[in-house]
Amino acid sequence: MSKQLPFAITLDPGTSLANHTGSWRTLKPVYLDRLPPCNNACPAGENIQGWLYHAEEGDYKKAWHLLMDDNPMPAVMGRVCYHPCEGACNRAAMDEPVAIHSVERFLGDQALKNGWMPYFDKGSTGKRVLVVGAGPSGLSAAYHLRRLGHDVTIREAGPMAGGMMRFGIPKYRLPRDVLDKEIQRIVDMGVEMQLNCKVDNIPAAFESEGFNAVFIAVGAHLAKRIDIPAHAAGKILDAASVLRDMEAGAEPPKLGRRVIIYGGGNTAMDAARTAKRLGVDEAMIVYRRSRNEMPAHDFEATEAEEEGVLIHWLRTIKQIDETTFTVEKMEIDAGGRPQPTGEFETLEADTLILALGQDVDTSFLEKVPGVVIAKDGVVDVDARMMTGYPGLFAGGDMVPSERTVTVAVGHGKKAARNIDGWLKGEAYEKSEKHQLAAFENLNTWYYDDAPASVQPGLDIIRRQTSFDEVIGDLVEDNALFEARRCLSCGNCFECDNCYGVCPDNAVKKLGPGKRFEFIYDFCKGCGLCATECPCGAIEMVAETT
Repeated sequence: MSKQLPFAITLDPGTSLANHTGSWRTLKPVYLDRLPPCNNACPAGENIQGWLYHAEEGDYKKAWHLLMDDNPMPAVMGRVCYHPCEGACNRAAMDEPVAIHSVERFLGDQALKNGWMPYFDKGSTGKRVLVVGAGPSGLSAAYHLRRLGHDVTIREAGPMAGGMMRFGIPKYRLPRDVLDKEIQRIVDMGVEMQLNCKVDNIPAAFESEGFNAVFIAVGAHLAKRIDIPAHAAGKILDAASVLRDMEAGAEPPKLGRRVIIYGGGNTAMDAARTAKRLGVDEAMIVYRRSRNEMPAHDFEATEAEEEGVLIHWLRTIKQIDETTFTVEKMEIDAGGRPQPTGEFETLEADTLILALGQDVDTSFLEKVPGVVIAKDGVVDVDARMMTGYPGLFAGGDMVPSERTVTVAVGHGKKAARNIDGWLKGEAYEKSEKHQLAAFENLNTWYYDDAPASVQPGLDIIRRQTSFDEVIGDLVEDNALFEARRCLSCGNCFECDNCYGVCPDNAVKKLGPGKRFEFIYDFCKGCGLCATECPCGAIEMVAETT
């Protein structure tokens, strides 16, 4: 059902109801669609407002299908995305942003529970596309290419699909049964998955195997190293390997009683929280900047601290002597860079885990004609995400971008659409964006204060001692409530306000789903409709002769 709003005129004292009237009308109202800020901020390009609209009507299946037009893994995304959409949400100016990620997760879980499958009715185009890497970008590209009718093969060097979703995100954030089911749904659409299959000859894929296009989406699995003076170094591990070994079924690493994790990103937080779950007495993060400059998302640091992780801000390791670590205090200069202070202290730890970032292995591309690899190890691509080798596309961690699951999924969709265009011999044309829907265009008088729904959480003891999922799911009642908190920024949802407040009967109803039309012969340009539109979908524009 649509939002039910009261009919009321709410104007400040002294406000005029008229711009001009009668034959002197200089402004007239027009209906328009604006771009919701949540949609604009989503790296995966989801039509968030669109699927929230169906969710708030209780039509979860229709909402899920619209969501699946852009993102093939909503149950995963609702758990691991850092939801920049919520950071842009206009509702935050009223009370709290809509908890978009929690509704997305609810829809994703409903689909898994009920066995929903995406609409897919395209016949085969006869074109064959190879996807290298079964991480979020590769899986997304394969999904969208398959929906476009192409025959897709994924080749993954590892023993399991999922890439950094599996080998970089711990189970307490992403349960593996959820990941496995969303991957299996893509396979069930007809995508061929070849595991333990490393690709090292790209030209051969075109020339001898007959693939018409190739999309490479190899994740950043190689841990960065750093030289630290050491008289006698103790046990030194890298965070990527620790997390990967936990997934691969290897025996958990013996970390000792105290562990230092060196770094300030999300991987550092995950490594520290994993160490606590493996039974260490002290898990300490050492990071050379302050909390304000850390690359990790703030809630990750908060959750780590809740679980007993100690974070030593503004510290850098200068020397190691077996289990003794000499650290120097730092300070942040005016440019935001850490500077040494000459003050030192010592920390004791049995193991050092390096969490200083990861690189991509691009060695298999070094001899591919036309492919340019930058100094930082990423691959140059054009606006179509194609490399200098015709038909060879790249995305995810392999290209310059923020390295998140959501960005990677967006790359997969963008690459798929451009690959489809290239295979057809035409350029994919992206539709033009509407003007952004700003908060000041909304009439929030019609909305009650309604703080965001809170997802249930695991108690702290179980968080520290198990890999059970930390954050729980919404139930139907609060998922429905949360979806209904959406303000429909910039887009008419047929509340009938303009129809009810127009003093001149100049608004015509066109029927359910068809919105309204202005009859300008009756309209005197008073602007009351625009003033009272809750979502800012009416604009007063200059009259033309």
